[in-house]
Amino acid sequence: MRKKIVAGNWKMNNDQRETAELIAALKSIRFSTKTRVMIAPAFTQLQQAVALTEGTRLEVLAQNMNAATNGAFTGEISAPMLNSIGIQNVILGHSERRAYYNETDDSLKSKVDTALLHDMEVVFCFGEELNERKSAIHFDVVKRQLEKALFHLDSGQWSNIILAYEPVWAIGTGETATPDQAQEIHAYVRDLIASKYESSLANSISILYGGSVKPANAAAIFSQNDVDGGLIGGAALQAEDFKAIIQSA
Repeated sequence: MRKKIVAGNWKMNNDQRETAELIAALKSIRFSTKTRVMIAPAFTQLQQAVALTEGTRLEVLAQNMNAATNGAFTGEISAPMLNSIGIQNVILGHSERRAYYNETDDSLKSKVDTALLHDMEVVFCFGEELNERKSAIHFDVVKRQLEKALFHLDSGQWSNIILAYEPVWAIGTGETATPDQAQEIHAYVRDLIASKYESSLANSISILYGGSVKPANAAAIFSQNDVDGGLIGGAALQAEDFKAIIQSA
């Protein structure tokens, strides 16, 4: 049975003091044993976060990593570096990485391969832009992103893949994705996986929703049959908001 997952992506926020304060607040949250809770602090706070969450059920993941294991890549972080500080989970393909840093399906394929080679669990993000949604090509976009970056994997490797659907058109645009729209894409993705592999594999993959989840809409979104939790942005920076979202899963 798929576990619910609520992952907080802190992005470029929280210094050392703020990280310690937020983790302290999150450690007091009680949540179901059927739910996994993850936080993704900035790179400079990852080792601190690992230490502060030791002995808790909070999991720490990185926001990104390089496809290379070492070399002359100034400013980059490798999978072995993350492993060395106790990080076994990483977000790849976030919409902001795609938009601001020109990450492509091909480059993400390489990152996924490297992460899996180092026994890391990947939260793989995908989703369409506003113009793609309005042009009614959103299914094609999602299919391309998944096929190019993930469908070369063998079925066994999918045990370390979590998917996160980001409708970029519903993040900070004034547009709103309904629970039904979220369910539609999630069900489509599960069918895609089933057609490439098999239904049992498709039904074992957790697919998270990452389109401006708030305490007010979390329960309605998470109640959809194929939505297995959320990748949370701004609301994950506020302990009470994140708590409410976790407890909605």
